[in-house]
Amino acid sequence: MDAVLLSRIQFGFAAGFHFIFPPLTLGLTLIIFILETLYFRKNSEIHKEISTFLIRILALIFTLGVASGIVLEFSFGTNWAEYSRMVGDIFGAPLAAEAVFSFFLESTFLAILLFGRSRVSKKAYLTAAFLVFFASHLSGLWIIIANSWMQTPAGYAIENGRAVLTDFFAAAFNPSTGVRYLHTVVAAWVTGALFAAGISAWFLLKKRSENIFRPLLKICVVIFIITAALQFVSGHLHVLQVGETQPAKMAAFEALWKTGNGVPMSLFGIPSETTETTKLEVSVPKLLSILMHFDSNAEVKGLNEFSKEVWPPIVPTYLTYHLMVIIGIIFGIMALIALILLARKKLFTANWFLKVLLIAAPLPLIANTLGWVAAEIGRQPWAVYGLLKTADAASKAVPAWQALISLILFVIVYSLLFAVFLTIFFKIVKRGPESKI
Repeated sequence: MDAVLLSRIQFGFAAGFHFIFPPLTLGLTLIIFILETLYFRKNSEIHKEISTFLIRILALIFTLGVASGIVLEFSFGTNWAEYSRMVGDIFGAPLAAEAVFSFFLESTFLAILLFGRSRVSKKAYLTAAFLVFFASHLSGLWIIIANSWMQTPAGYAIENGRAVLTDFFAAAFNPSTGVRYLHTVVAAWVTGALFAAGISAWFLLKKRSENIFRPLLKICVVIFIITAALQFVSGHLHVLQVGETQPAKMAAFEALWKTGNGVPMSLFGIPSETTETTKLEVSVPKLLSILMHFDSNAEVKGLNEFSKEVWPPIVPTYLTYHLMVIIGIIFGIMALIALILLARKKLFTANWFLKVLLIAAPLPLIANTLGWVAAEIGRQPWAVYGLLKTADAASKAVPAWQALISLILFVIVYSLLFAVFLTIFFKIVKRGPESKI
């Protein structure tokens, strides 16, 4: 058993569980803010009831997100002490800022949304809805800043073996922060829109509270159509950034073994590091060169340009990236169908599509996880790209058996937490907006 590998699996599992909740939070806060704005302007009781219902679900999601997120921060001190020692002065700053400037703001005004409907004015309540929306997205920004610095470090100098901050704005707004934040936020809006659309579809199929869930479904579908299209744009911009700043990762995404001109885009296949080939590959001629450089004959760097010591694991990087892209294409097709149904005023009566929405509700969560796995495995062998290797970042005092036991405990505890989450969630949904609990 390897202590570093076990620590990586443990952190990956904990991060994967945690990341179920932040995208849902960002997506739901957007929908709730829209609903509260409509209620404030139109004095529509229906929008008020929908918002109140979603706020109860948001509170549950927020609670699980906070509980699972705290564990990750402790992991840097337990399993990744060498990482914390070397780059903690930089990496710790955005994490601290997230807690001080975002978490307390979000939790305070979420409490107003939960308990203050009858205690504050409509304008104050709308302001609270906006601040929860703003704080959740600000929280996401700080986390993306921290992670993006690991991907494309900037604004630092090495002094006595430690990374020291020399330029806050260069570090915070490093070459990957902006595009990665855009991509993450749009993905979160897709997640929230499909999640709430799935709930709406369930009620409409059950023919329950249709007067409430028809307006919600329409709002969610409009958000989904817009964000599904935006995600192609943000995803392409992100790919361009990765190709510029992390070319080895980009080559791994496409299992591009050799540098070439007029490079095809791999749609799917089975990469083999042993033979350095991709078996059963389906590709589109010259498309990667076009997408990367807007030139059908442009050169794209392959893995042969880099020492094998700094190659990321090709198979998992390639597969997770391509599965994420496939799900994104599915969303694009769904959005087009939704647009047609909406234009023909058949959205609420097309039961087959309502069933599709219900089934597809978890898909964005899977796509989010695949994206993060591709990004993080694709960064290997680096904990901080080009600066600190993962093998050198792990705690030297944590033996493999301790990492294994803690991993097993994580799996047990998080499985129980997720079971509790699902039980409470389904209970809230089944009770519906009619319930005040």
